[in-house]
Amino acid sequence: MRVLVVEDEAYLAEAIRDGLRLEAIAADIAGDGDTALELLSINTYDIAVLDRDIPGPSGDEIAEHVVASGSGMPILMLTAADRLDDKASGFELGADDYLTKPFELRELVLRLRALDRRRAHSRPPVREFAGLRVDPFRREVYRDGRYVALTRKQFAVLEVLVAAEGGVISAEELLERAWDENADPFTNAVRITVSALRKRLGEPWLIITEPGVGYRIDTGPDADDPTTSRG
Repeated sequence: MRVLVVEDEAYLAEAIRDGLRLEAIAADIAGDGDTALELLSINTYDIAVLDRDIPGPSGDEIAEHVVASGSGMPILMLTAADRLDDKASGFELGADDYLTKPFELRELVLRLRALDRRRAHSRPPVREFAGLRVDPFRREVYRDGRYVALTRKQFAVLEVLVAAEGGVISAEELLERAWDENADPFTNAVRITVSALRKRLGEPWLIITEPGVGYRIDTGPDADDPTTSRG
């Protein structure tokens, strides 16, 4: 999952970003409305976390922009305004959830997971594909009933690949979905993480490298051929 956190209190924004990373959630930060609009124009996010009172275009205006775009991206309002009228106006603007400050990071994570589940309500919270069972809430992975211990980044990459259900995901898309905007686009982090993930999942190989295209999960004959799955 990749989220945009629009928060002008730098220390709080950084604490949220660091805390979400520990939960395998990539987060970009915008400290003002103009930056938020710019990031929204160039990146794809699963959820927007908006502080209402920010410099430049307000959080309310950002919410209106998101709703008008027709993207269907969920919005979580994160603000100190806790009166019922404030909450009501936020929902009227298009917010899907509302969390008042101060808050516990764990609650934010749970609300983000719930919004993500609602966003893709047609798919089950626990994904099962190609002998894999991926539980995003417990951050647990099983292959053919065997528990597989993964790092947070490996889990984030696997989530994206499993969601594609055998479709090819480019290294660029993995970098966008499982890392944040500070990731070096020329880094070999994706290749290294996929290679380590493949080994953790074990043989027969599940993650196939399509040279020059990307990666996919497969259960066909190629999955047993290490010459096509190592990348």
